[in-house]
Amino acid sequence: MNLFFEESGDFKAGSMMSQAGEAYQVELASGKRSKIKAKDVLLQFAAPDPVTLIEQARAAAADIDLEFLWEVAGQEEFGFAELGAEYFGHAPQPVEAASLIFALHSAPVYFYKKGRGRYKAAPEASLKAALAGIEKKKQQLLIQAGYVEELKQHRLPETMKPLALQLLFKPDKNTIEYKALAEACDALQMSASRLMLATGGIRSPKELHLAKFYFEHFPKGLGFPAITIPALPTDLPVADVQAFSIDDVTTTEIDDAFSVVDLGDGKLRVGIHIAAPALGVARGDAIDQLARARMSTVYMPGDKITMLPDELVDTYTLGAGQTRPALSLYATLDTADWAVISTETKVEAVPMASNLRHNDLDALVTEENLANDAGDYPHKAEIAQIWKWALVLEQGRMAKRESFGMKPEQTNRVDFNFYVEDDVVSIVRRKRGAPLDKMVAELMIFANSTWGKLMADHGIPGIYRAQGVAGGRGQGGWAGRMQVRMLTHAAPHQGLGVDQYAWSTSPLRRYTDLVNQWQIIACVQHGVTAPLVAPFKPKDADLFAIVSGFDAAYSAYNDFQTNMERYWCLRWLEQEQARQVDAVVLKDEILRLVEIPLVIRLPGMPQTARGAQVRLDILRWDEVDLSVEARILEVLGTVTEIGEDEVLEAEMDAELENALEHAVDALPDDGSAANGNQEAVSDADSSSNNSSDSDNIQPQAE
Repeated sequence: MNLFFEESGDFKAGSMMSQAGEAYQVELASGKRSKIKAKDVLLQFAAPDPVTLIEQARAAAADIDLEFLWEVAGQEEFGFAELGAEYFGHAPQPVEAASLIFALHSAPVYFYKKGRGRYKAAPEASLKAALAGIEKKKQQLLIQAGYVEELKQHRLPETMKPLALQLLFKPDKNTIEYKALAEACDALQMSASRLMLATGGIRSPKELHLAKFYFEHFPKGLGFPAITIPALPTDLPVADVQAFSIDDVTTTEIDDAFSVVDLGDGKLRVGIHIAAPALGVARGDAIDQLARARMSTVYMPGDKITMLPDELVDTYTLGAGQTRPALSLYATLDTADWAVISTETKVEAVPMASNLRHNDLDALVTEENLANDAGDYPHKAEIAQIWKWALVLEQGRMAKRESFGMKPEQTNRVDFNFYVEDDVVSIVRRKRGAPLDKMVAELMIFANSTWGKLMADHGIPGIYRAQGVAGGRGQGGWAGRMQVRMLTHAAPHQGLGVDQYAWSTSPLRRYTDLVNQWQIIACVQHGVTAPLVAPFKPKDADLFAIVSGFDAAYSAYNDFQTNMERYWCLRWLEQEQARQVDAVVLKDEILRLVEIPLVIRLPGMPQTARGAQVRLDILRWDEVDLSVEARILEVLGTVTEIGEDEVLEAEMDAELENALEHAVDALPDDGSAANGNQEAVSDADSSSNNSSDSDNIQPQAE
């Protein structure tokens, strides 16, 4: 005797070996024996043999007309044998009965299962809806198959063109477009981003990198909604100065300027003037919400995304020939030793005489010319006096650094400025610590430290940068000691050599500085009652939220800038047809090119002394994953001093390169992009708005 039975959702047939009560011992054709309960047995038959029954029943099931079977079934629940008698016109034979079971079981749209061998025909309305859905699915699969074939030919279907970026960075995985892209990528063994580039869905690797960042951080677009720009205050006293700024040629958010007034008797008053948008923007208003959403201006070679609308920046920027609101810090100095006699902070309107540019002055304002009073350039006398004070400020910070147990600052570093026009990149080397950079950097550090103390003395919170105070858990050693943290109370910044440091000098492009400017103005205008009227009171939970949000956004923006600078370095290699280049060994397998700030990791390279220069053969590079392959041709022998801070930055760049190789080519699981959250190690601001304002030990000008 043979049995046809259901086991684990499948139908099987075998020879009965024995029966014990309500259970059978059954042997399958494979030789496997199973214990089957009587309730699971659907048929007992003598012939044909089990294997033949299964084969013939499956073949017969394929010929059963499901629509006719559904009509025969009626609307009442039935057993398969009952329906078999109606359908076949006689009691079904074993093969017929088994084929009917296969047909019923394989057509859940037509028949609902109600138990072992029992079914019920689907209601007519439900059946029609289900069949329509099946037909739609078939059509979609046909369309999807067409999409796949086009993609495999490196053609992007018309309907997919408007969705190209969304499919890469924020896909709906249930759409046929996404499924087609995934299927084509699998067939071609190609990443989604590279396939989009091959089909023209994305025009260039640059667009790919930009779109990835925009989709994550600016999903609503880069523009600002229409807002009313606040009018400039008209009741401010006008400062009796002629101020001037020092910035890169690309800078539009001019938020710092300087003035010098000779008081006689060897006394000098130097003014540090910071644009004051805090006078027109109030906490919680529409503009504040826009600024807080962005947290900072985003910089990249050749472009930027401003924190504030252009109309507001144009209103408050310290443009030449204009008188603009400013928060001014005046330092009265004794020129005998350049000691600070007193400081005073004022809220006022400052007349701007000039906007000086590095591109025009760097070659003229040199240490040699300053020492010999040589050269001819605007504000020459004022710059010479600021230079002398800046040197004293630097010496004081160095002494403070030593008291913190810090190593001396590295003075031979080279910075790079990127300029992009019509997709042609220029990368200009600038020695860090050039006079104009040093002047601006030292005065910004002085202002940020002085205003940080002002807030602390008045008992109101601010947003501070602290370094070397206490490393986080698991962050021991030099790197942990140099971790920069953001706090809401004053604490030393050992890397800069100051007792406290509160970013306050870039309120047009950093939200932390705007927040601190509100707090500083409260100190100036209300004195001892400042804690009662300042926008942020002590222990304000919202201030902690701002710190957390800014830290995350600023880190992501810096990573993006680093990525784009790396991209433009690779474009420079192509543009200049650079194949054999010089590089300096930073540490073990990490090198940096001499002419451009491109960091390369060479696994397995021979042991070479730190600072040694080598000649590299650039084999290939990839503008999508930003990777570079090279080999060492020869060791040139020149040794350059390399500081620990530069090594740490290079290590982070190398780690970022490794992450990019995996991140860019992956079809996203949830539409999100990963960004590193590493922070470098210094805190003075940069004079060029090309700069990332990263935290290097050697201060950069703002």
